[in-house]
Amino acid sequence: MRKFKSSEITAIFALLMLAAVIVGCSGQKFGESSGSGGGGGTIRLQGTGASFPKPIYDKWVSEFGKIKPSVRIDYQSTGSGAGQKALLSKTSDFGASDDPMTDAAMAEAGTPILHIPTVLGAVVLTYNLDGVTQPINLSPQVIADIYLGNIKRWSDERLKADNPEIQFPDADILPVYRADSSGTSAVFTDFLSKTNTEWAEKVGTNKQPSWITGVGVGAKGNDGVMGQVKQTPNSIGYVELTFAKANNLPAAKVKNKAGEFVEASLTSVSEAAAGSVSSMPDDLRAQITNAEGKGAYPIASYTYILVYKEQADEARGKALVDFLFWAVTDGEKYVEDLHYAPLPKEVMEKVAVKIDSISSGGEPLRR
Repeated sequence: MRKFKSSEITAIFALLMLAAVIVGCSGQKFGESSGSGGGGGTIRLQGTGASFPKPIYDKWVSEFGKIKPSVRIDYQSTGSGAGQKALLSKTSDFGASDDPMTDAAMAEAGTPILHIPTVLGAVVLTYNLDGVTQPINLSPQVIADIYLGNIKRWSDERLKADNPEIQFPDADILPVYRADSSGTSAVFTDFLSKTNTEWAEKVGTNKQPSWITGVGVGAKGNDGVMGQVKQTPNSIGYVELTFAKANNLPAAKVKNKAGEFVEASLTSVSEAAAGSVSSMPDDLRAQITNAEGKGAYPIASYTYILVYKEQADEARGKALVDFLFWAVTDGEKYVEDLHYAPLPKEVMEKVAVKIDSISSGGEPLRR
């Protein structure tokens, strides 16, 4: 075997160190130019944010991957607040949020951000009550009082008044809430702020509200709240409908603006959106809680994918646009099986226009 001279060894070592420095310095933020967007012709996109739509986004990512195997998409449910922050810091190609970004947050980006509604969903009150087999009725006043600590036991007369046929246990209520920054919390607290003065004054609408001290326990994500309720007798929590369905736990009927106790369903969620389509703003940021109309479920919401209108990398931007357009068209056939409601036709048309406006270097990416 040939022995290397010391001068040759030094030269080889220097070349290896130079290569390491080049590799180490080549990292970049998502959304910045990276040529093809991935090695070997593969484009990798990262999304993060709301847990509310995670079941449908996971399904879309899986099905789209079969059509476009060269595009790999990873979606992490970190909460709506984290999704917005990731987009602003450009550590994610797209964010996801049930709660539209504020004007101030969008201004922080320094460049236009688009809100792309994807599906409609429902926030439901799920509970763990042994022996109670039929859905319970909950008014917004009772829901607020449970989370404010004004109603502490299931045997409270206010619960009995709306549920005369149900025998509630004489047990303490354990309310479960989201501990992270959450669009689900924003939707839930928006509904209560619109319907209960005390709630509006003490808690208000927020992705991460200041909960009443000593009332209830927190859990991270829709799945965390669901798990806490599932394992704790006499508890109640708010989650997206599909999480309750997947865990075979009940969802309460909630009293709407028309005075009806309404079950969350594809029909009742669609009814909540129907009355506001004509007044939806051009930027598509809208809340539909406590909607007008008979049969409307009152804690309903759009959920959004958040993207930069101008994409720094053409290849990555094109892959993202292709995914978005496929999701809200062909991908809609998977929505109802996962207990989401599809976008109204008029909203779908508005969404297509938004997707068509996404560009790179000033040129539209969907041609």
